[in-house]
Amino acid sequence: MLDLTSHIPAIPMHDRDCLHRFLFEHYPVRGHIVHLDAAWRALLEHRDYPPSIRKVLGEAVAAAVLLSATLKFEGTLSLQVQGQGPMHLLLAQCSNELGVRAVARYRDLPREMEAAADLSTLSGAGRLTVTLENDDLSQRYQGIVPIEGNGLAESLQGYFLNSEQLPTRLWLHADENGVSAMLLQRLSDDSVASRSGGKVESEARPDFDDAWNRLQLLADTLKPEELRKLSDREILRRLFVEDDVRIFESSPVFFRCRCSRERVVGMLRGVGAEEIRSVLAERGSVEVRCDFCNRAYQFDPVDVEQIFAAPHAPDAGGTVH
Repeated sequence: MLDLTSHIPAIPMHDRDCLHRFLFEHYPVRGHIVHLDAAWRALLEHRDYPPSIRKVLGEAVAAAVLLSATLKFEGTLSLQVQGQGPMHLLLAQCSNELGVRAVARYRDLPREMEAAADLSTLSGAGRLTVTLENDDLSQRYQGIVPIEGNGLAESLQGYFLNSEQLPTRLWLHADENGVSAMLLQRLSDDSVASRSGGKVESEARPDFDDAWNRLQLLADTLKPEELRKLSDREILRRLFVEDDVRIFESSPVFFRCRCSRERVVGMLRGVGAEEIRSVLAERGSVEVRCDFCNRAYQFDPVDVEQIFAAPHAPDAGGTVH
């Protein structure tokens, strides 16, 4: 039966802007559920996306959080979609502390695509890149997969199967009010034995595959409005009432932009003194605006001369972000 009380203290019903991890005690399966409300509104505060692009951007943000929660790392996970379609770039990032930010760039969006269009159509059958890098950029892992099916969830399912060798399913929902998502991931059979301190008999192992298939079928019955409105406990009770599920204490998810004046200075140095001084001569000042949070950084002639006169170490990132 579903055990949602004995392992952790009571959790508020309004578990928004947080991520819950959960585990099936007798099966090699784990999961995550995430909801973003205030964090999602903060992310959209300075942007007015068409509904179709807002939807896929929200799904990407939720997926980035879910993927980050499956990993042990200190750094940033990025989901990037590039293609030749109307939405030529989408970027969603989540840190190991579950700070999120995202941006989409589009042009000439046909009217029929404004309200409803899938990821493949918007991106022009583009490609999905999953990047994991630590804070000082000294280590970087990248995987590239094609956009498959009608949505991001199907593409990421292929990514996990091919790159991580971990069968994984995602359920994603996003609208103007919030973002919600759930992940189920099949672990190795030995993970059950390691939790129980015993051994799993070989004849019992095929049951794990049956359980994995059954749990996916149950999760497929979850309606988007249920994923959006129900508390995490209610979702797990609704789906897996016959199973022993352990739900862990929640982790907060929040909007966070990493832009800074120091990063902008590094970017300007990368552009070069000649080009920056030409902008300065034309406009009287240089303004750089962050794509993620819309914060503006201003540099007058004195600032520009100080940037290119002062000795500095090479900028590792070469980007405002």
